[in-house]
Formats: sequence, C-alpha cells, structure tokens
Amino acid sequence: MSVEITYALPQKQELVHLMLPAGSTVQQAIEASGLAQKHPEIDLAKNKVGVYGKLAKLDTPLRDRDRVEIYRPLIADPKEVRRKRAEEGKVMKKGGGEQEG
Repeated sequence: MSVEITYALPQKQELVHLMLPAGSTVQQAIEASGLAQKHPEIDLAKNKVGVYGKLAKLDTPLRDRDRVEIYRPLIADPKEVRRKRAEEGKVMKKGGGEQEG
C-alpha cells in the first residue's frame, strides 16, 4: 500500500512517500520513513501523531493512501496567545480614541 509520512518544520515540510505491506501501523511507517533518524528531536514517546489531521495511536493500522503526520510540540498554548492578543487589542483601543483639547 502507498502512504505518505509528513513532518512540518517552521520553514519547510518533510514529505516521504512509501510502499508498505498491508496492515502496517503508524509507527512502522514512521520508522520506515527515516524521518525520526533525520530529525532527532522527534520522540515518538512525546510527539503526537495523526492520520489526515486526526490524532492516532502508534499501533493504528494504516490504509492505502493514508497520510501520517508527526506533530511538533506547541511552543505556546494557543488559548493563552489568543487571550494576550485580545488584551493587547483592548489596551490599544482604549488609547486610540480621538483627543479632546
């Protein structure tokens, strides 16, 4: 079966196409891709993985034409970033009105 394994870096995306035996798992696909060796920061005990954007376990069996995705850890909590951005917007709006004088 044909599968893709992808790992997105900040500046580029690594994409590997593989032919694997039927019944191969997510972990087997990642190991066969060589991405874990090429990028030592990938730790399958810590990095989350998915198939077409849905989280998956390493023992999930793959189907023909699946795309396995290796996710990088988040640097910042998205909720916290949005909250800070909203607070900054409120501060800017308060000071951005017309001047009386």
